[in-house]
Amino acid sequence: MNLTLFSAQPYDHIYFTPAAEKAGITIQYQEMPLNETTAALVTETEAVCVFVNDQVNEKVCAQLVAAGVRIIALRCAGFNNVNLEAAKKYQLRVCRVPAYSPESVAEHAVAMILTLNRKTHKAYNRVREQNYSLNGLLGFNLFGKTVGVVGTGNIGACFCKILLGFGCKVIAYDIAKNPAIEKMGVEYVPLEEVLKATIVSLHCPLTPQTHHLINEQTLAQMQPGVMLINTSRGGLIDTKAVIQALKKGVIGYLGMDVYEQEENLFFKDLSNRLLEDETLQRLSSFHNVLITAHQAFFTKEALHEIATTTLKNIISLNNDHNLPLQAAILV
Repeated sequence: MNLTLFSAQPYDHIYFTPAAEKAGITIQYQEMPLNETTAALVTETEAVCVFVNDQVNEKVCAQLVAAGVRIIALRCAGFNNVNLEAAKKYQLRVCRVPAYSPESVAEHAVAMILTLNRKTHKAYNRVREQNYSLNGLLGFNLFGKTVGVVGTGNIGACFCKILLGFGCKVIAYDIAKNPAIEKMGVEYVPLEEVLKATIVSLHCPLTPQTHHLINEQTLAQMQPGVMLINTSRGGLIDTKAVIQALKKGVIGYLGMDVYEQEENLFFKDLSNRLLEDETLQRLSSFHNVLITAHQAFFTKEALHEIATTTLKNIISLNNDHNLPLQAAILV
């Protein structure tokens, strides 16, 4: 079986190639993202593998079908970049990796909290310059603080467990409660109450209902100086509204592993170019903002699980078998 993998990075080769050899799958790696222009690169392949910034709209679906593609495999949990109705219309099967190492993203969110709070990134640079002053590095104890979690799926649940271990009071909002973390002490409350927490962390998917969940109105409900963390999808945040909230001191700390306009930026080395994205430039100028480039998933365990699960999904769909995890099938 042939597979074309888009948005390929060096680490994709490392983890997908040996797994594909065992599965009897031949992979053609494409560094370019999949979109209406690059879909023409698909030839003699039954499946395509896409990532978070590939765009699979109706036109792309039509092009894929014309090229003989039958399967679209997402090597991630989110699927907001795939038009599922169009895929169904063209009889394309779509699958994803719903539960790859949720600990990787949860732990990165906690790392962002600790870095923003205790300013270890600034301390590292100071000591390298032989500046041993503590001025400007004051933090606060996490113990006893209230942490609000929006979304308690696999990743959100892992995040809750970690923060409970720090001795935090954890409150959460989700359309479906998770009894397991309730037993551990997580309290489900309305979204308005979650937004009033000292730290608010987003772990929900991007849907029409959650698009710009953090906006001018919801920011007004937060307590001054709130720490806001987003390791889910950039579109959950209205970036311009967040910048205004930073300027006014409503947001005291902001940690972002995702960005609303990341498609043409993240996963690329642009160090020798001028950054044309003025919004990202403005965000980066704040001393209390920490940005990482969609790095939260990036652990050895997660990459191994992504590769093996993605290929298992493709084989199962190709053989018309039921997948072990039904949540992996989207269409």
